[in-house]
Amino acid sequence: MAALEDSSQGRARDRRSLYERYQEAGPTKDFVGADELFALETASDGRPTDVEREDTEGVERITSPFDPEHIDIETRTSTVDLLLSRLRNDMIDLAPDFQRRAGIWTDEKQSRLIESLLLRIPIPSFYAAEQKDGTWVIVDGIQRLTSIARFFDAGLVGASPLRLTGVEYLLHFAGKGLADLSGKLQIRLRETEVVVHVIRRGTPEPVMFNIFARINTGGEPLTRQEIRHALIPGRARTVLAELAASDEFRDATGHSVVGDRMADREMVLRFLAFRLLPPEGYRSGDFDGLLAEAMHRVNRLDAAEEAVLRREFTAAMTAAEKVFGAHAFRKYRSGQQRKSPINKALFEAVAVSLAELGEEQCGRLERSATLSAFAELMEDSDFERSISVATGDPKKVRKRFVSVRHLFRKLLDPGET
Repeated sequence: MAALEDSSQGRARDRRSLYERYQEAGPTKDFVGADELFALETASDGRPTDVEREDTEGVERITSPFDPEHIDIETRTSTVDLLLSRLRNDMIDLAPDFQRRAGIWTDEKQSRLIESLLLRIPIPSFYAAEQKDGTWVIVDGIQRLTSIARFFDAGLVGASPLRLTGVEYLLHFAGKGLADLSGKLQIRLRETEVVVHVIRRGTPEPVMFNIFARINTGGEPLTRQEIRHALIPGRARTVLAELAASDEFRDATGHSVVGDRMADREMVLRFLAFRLLPPEGYRSGDFDGLLAEAMHRVNRLDAAEEAVLRREFTAAMTAAEKVFGAHAFRKYRSGQQRKSPINKALFEAVAVSLAELGEEQCGRLERSATLSAFAELMEDSDFERSISVATGDPKKVRKRFVSVRHLFRKLLDPGET
């Protein structure tokens, strides 16, 4: 019972680490699953994924107060028909492949939104960011707008037509589409007024990002990567999507990173960020800002520079699978058989460090020796905290990179201290 210690209140407290308890949990009636011991991210269906939820406490603060003069939000009253007109004329950007696989809202939930419009029940406001060309990027309300478009003109969002199902009050409309409604009802729907809060162009991007993070309180709030994806169009969207879908990434992560909330793309972005912006230079504590800047830099890369980053990423994923096997990018203790969840902070430190080594040196790393050395590193409480608590803090970032790099150097040159 050395692992148990009486507290000042006389209650026994388990002093073992979370990972020791996770490792020792067995297939008994008292089995403790990963979702109970680790805080896990959730997929669009609300189920836990195999990715550890990150603790960014103390990092998402505003590092520089915003000048209120820079916040320019215009509230507009529009109609459903005007929103559809904007969609038809490419004046609304739903961010390609960003509609969260268009699957978070079921047909029943979409139908009930249309039912609300028919009943003249006000629906929540839309929030949009205005681009330089006057286009609106919808950041809050994508699913609502997608549902409306599916009912009126499904081709606008590349979906199948919506027929009402699961309605609660207008039961006689079940199974009907737009063409089945009377002209009067169609006009009522088209003239329905909706509120759109438009953050005007010229508002600084960090201010815009913070505003969306603050108002992002809907039933299915966007992840940070989903907000970045919406606000920063360009080549980066495609690069992240393609690398996240690559066999090398999927194999290295054990095909366990669910992509419907863009966790996979955020992991790719974190690799690219620290290849383009070395961790030694990260000092602001604004981790969201770092990742946003990385997306902008990817947008500015020429073809040759992009190709280099792609090769490095692919090589790092191949090396990680070879060196760490099933435990790649996961916390690991000596002799551990069960896999811990994927850890994003560990992913970036290991993947970038492998990319820095290059193919020849990665080929010299041997699995059992690497896992043994990594298990020893996990006993360092400072390192463990650097990948577990306030992971965006500059000191924590430097700690995990320095530690992982040193681990690889020692394995490649045992005489190094």
